[in-house]
Amino acid sequence: MLTKILEKKREEISTLIIPERAQVSNRSFYKALKHSIRKPALIAEVKKASPSKGVIKESFHPVEIAKAYEAGKADCLSVLTDESFFQGHRDFIAEIKKNVSLPVLRKDFIIDHKQVEESKNIGADAILLIGEALEPRKLHELYLHAYELDMDVLVEVHSLLVLEKLLPEFIPNILGVNNRDLSTFQTDLHQMKEISKFVPEETLLVSESGIFTFEDVNTVKKYGANAILVGESLMRQEDQALAIKVLYGEQND
Repeated sequence: MLTKILEKKREEISTLIIPERAQVSNRSFYKALKHSIRKPALIAEVKKASPSKGVIKESFHPVEIAKAYEAGKADCLSVLTDESFFQGHRDFIAEIKKNVSLPVLRKDFIIDHKQVEESKNIGADAILLIGEALEPRKLHELYLHAYELDMDVLVEVHSLLVLEKLLPEFIPNILGVNNRDLSTFQTDLHQMKEISKFVPEETLLVSESGIFTFEDVNTVKKYGANAILVGESLMRQEDQALAIKVLYGEQND
């Protein structure tokens, strides 16, 4: 599936037109996670659909969902902008930022400098770079480009093998462990345990995907997660603010 997605991205990049820069404030994604009251911090995801689950939320209003996440005291937002596989849109970011005060991560498959420029112009505070999608040197180049544009970067890996190739090139400020295998889309929280042993102490560690319960939150926290990225389990609920409290054990079901 990842190969198929990346092929589509290359097609899109060939015709990509970078929009004018959105008139929205810049917010620190890193600081919001670092100084969160909740432990682990929460990146709440605005996502309509995925290749593995199909449509997750039929009645999808991104701004209203973002407002609910803010009401539930999420620390940051992750917004899907891929249209072909996740039914997202790049315009969602500026629309959301005009209505909420949280930092926003652009969740997409970024493999080119043009996409980094585009991300800044559509209002993203941070971008996702996927270790399985890029050679370490190219990933580092895109990472530096993002920071030159005053965006943070969430560097994502799924396997220890990819992390071991990445760390000699550079040490990311924020590292995400995707508990979902991007080739099979199956999830396993316990791989966090092994990968986290090799993450430098100064790096913020984010556990992504497959987190549905308070028990799951405690599991990845035990394995060293400083933050969690949660989408599906929150998106499937009618009241996202309440769903966040339940996820953190702050309110009984």
